[in-house]
Amino acid sequence: MHPSCALIVWLASVVGVQFVGYGGLALLIVGALILAPAAGRRWLGYIRRARWLLLTLWLILAYNTPGEAWRDQVWAPTYEGVAEANLQAVRLIAMLACLAWLFVRLGRDGMISGLWGLLQPFRRAGLDVERLVVRLSLVLDNLETMPEQGAWRRILADHAAAAGGPEVLHLDVVDWRASDSMLVVAAGLGLSGAIWL
Repeated sequence: MHPSCALIVWLASVVGVQFVGYGGLALLIVGALILAPAAGRRWLGYIRRARWLLLTLWLILAYNTPGEAWRDQVWAPTYEGVAEANLQAVRLIAMLACLAWLFVRLGRDGMISGLWGLLQPFRRAGLDVERLVVRLSLVLDNLETMPEQGAWRRILADHAAAAGGPEVLHLDVVDWRASDSMLVVAAGLGLSGAIWL
């Protein structure tokens, strides 16, 4: 699969998550884990890191959605709020599964190559694609390594050497195949189906 095709499939999945119920979310999670079994461990790590976000999202939706209070208790969330909070939390968990699939499928270099391929049409409009891809590469490098204490001060002091990063960026350009076009069409049809059903 072409890296740009993987990014398009991922984007269609993430947008489509907002329009499906529990059955579609379960199918998406199982599909991501079957297509990339190594994504399971990464996915569980993402969920663990997002636990406070999940809890906060759940509490906000459970207590701020109008409806009938649970067991008629003044302090309790509403039944409708709990239902909406549960659905949104599972949607976020499904998006994390899609993200884990993408990172396992492409890796850092594949992400850069996929973005490069997707942004090529914007070069004609004057967008500096090279600069954007290099910046994304540096961001992904910084996400993979934990910065040392006080590194932000050196970066702000404009010491480029102290900030680190590669001197040369190697980009693998992969040929687009007919199967990639079919996957993009399938992703588009799947997204359309999720929106209209």
